[in-house]
Amino acid sequence: MSAKIINRGRGPEIEGTRITVYDVLDYARQGWHRDRIAALFRLSSRDIQAALDYSNQHHDDVMTSYQRICARQKEYPYAPDVAAKIAASRQQAQTRLAAIKSSRFGAQEE
Repeated sequence: MSAKIINRGRGPEIEGTRITVYDVLDYARQGWHRDRIAALFRLSSRDIQAALDYSNQHHDDVMTSYQRICARQKEYPYAPDVAAKIAASRQQAQTRLAAIKSSRFGAQEE
């Protein structure tokens, strides 16, 4: 049985889930392998491949919508306390990522 992409009004999504093609695209653009994305969302690799195939087949439409979503997210007017929490969380994530990269690259040099 093959996975199917449907649109219930919020964009193309994997049938039977609330996972959109844009959700999958976020991770694929960061270089994640299809199987890793599938594990994250607890879906089959076939489901994720269907989303990736849809994205490739409808590239221009998908990318136009994806860019609009990303721009809206960046411009969203969060309340000051929420914006502060988001900024702090992003800083913590950047610090952790730098530490992980440092430990990985440092271990390779030894």
